[in-house]
Amino acid sequence: MLHYLFDWLNKIDFPGAGVFYFISFRSSMAVITSLIISLLIGKRIIKYLHKKQIGEEIRELGLEGQLQKKGTPTMGGLGLVGFIDDYIKVFKKNKEGLRGSLKIMGQVILGLIVGLTMYLHDDIVIREKATTQNGVPVIEIVEGNESGRLPQRILTWEEKSTKTSIPFLKNNEFDYAYLVKFMGESAQQWGWVIFVLAIIFIVTAVSNGANMTDGLDGLATGLSAIIGATLGVLAYLSGHIIYADYLNIMFIPGTGELVIFMSAFIGAAIGFLWYNSYPAQVFMGDTGSLAIGGIIGVYAILIRKELLIPILCGIFFVESLSVILQVGYFKYTKRKYGVGRRIFKMAPLHHHYQLNGHPEPKIVTRFWIIGLFLAVITLVTLKLR
Repeated sequence: MLHYLFDWLNKIDFPGAGVFYFISFRSSMAVITSLIISLLIGKRIIKYLHKKQIGEEIRELGLEGQLQKKGTPTMGGLGLVGFIDDYIKVFKKNKEGLRGSLKIMGQVILGLIVGLTMYLHDDIVIREKATTQNGVPVIEIVEGNESGRLPQRILTWEEKSTKTSIPFLKNNEFDYAYLVKFMGESAQQWGWVIFVLAIIFIVTAVSNGANMTDGLDGLATGLSAIIGATLGVLAYLSGHIIYADYLNIMFIPGTGELVIFMSAFIGAAIGFLWYNSYPAQVFMGDTGSLAIGGIIGVYAILIRKELLIPILCGIFFVESLSVILQVGYFKYTKRKYGVGRRIFKMAPLHHHYQLNGHPEPKIVTRFWIIGLFLAVITLVTLKLR
């Protein structure tokens, strides 16, 4: 709708209307708008949640300051599976919430929808370079410039693909069809199945990772803003033919517009952090954390940078890994020795540091610093090959 408005303003030569065509301007406005909306309506929503007694149900884990958080408004977000989970916890007074198998099922369905849409939708393509037999890009000389000097452009074509970007390698494209190479000529035909399965796994893993990380005031929110900003930069570079060619990364038409969506996401996250920072006035709950993880996973897949997730979302990854190791080792030692043993004092990892006596704000700040470091490493991979 806004595009039509901007076109109309431009046609009537409205002063300054042309600025709306710049992604940088629209992205800036998206950040500002979403931030202001979050700040303005955030307090009203918190008051509403207080009025409806939609407060956090706390399980006694022996953590410092834990009981003070009881009753803090929760369900601060949008996400169907998470909403059902929080609804069961808050209104049904069941601290366990939605069964894990049903959570996974919801995430798998989302991943399946995303994967099939990406493979079947005609507008979701990548742009390949036309090359000679020697691997040199074919250059088209613009008419009236027979000398071969600028302006020139590299010949390209758009195609459906199961390819993605792989970090640290000079030949930085990986085709999921390669995983079924043993099928011979049918590999490319069935590669989409592996592509869809990979998307389902990624969406589920990142969604649960964000959910595991959301255990301290402002932790998941701050990290999500950092991750979102990095993904926004990657989307902008991938959607700009000159930058994509210079950096030798996959050019994906239209991803520049995704920057505007991510800008709104960042603004909303920072606005929510205003109320979620220590001591939190509201928690996002599973309603928010599962949705945030899903957004990050899907966005990374759309710009074909999902293999960077273990680096960029390193905190999410380590938090999830700590739970897997803790549970696995406990079950193994209980089966072998009759008594379960633990690797960490408590999982997810941030609770381990709490039990070691570290204040909650210090843990959160240090995790943010690590998140910033991982974001820089992620961007460095564009040229580190």
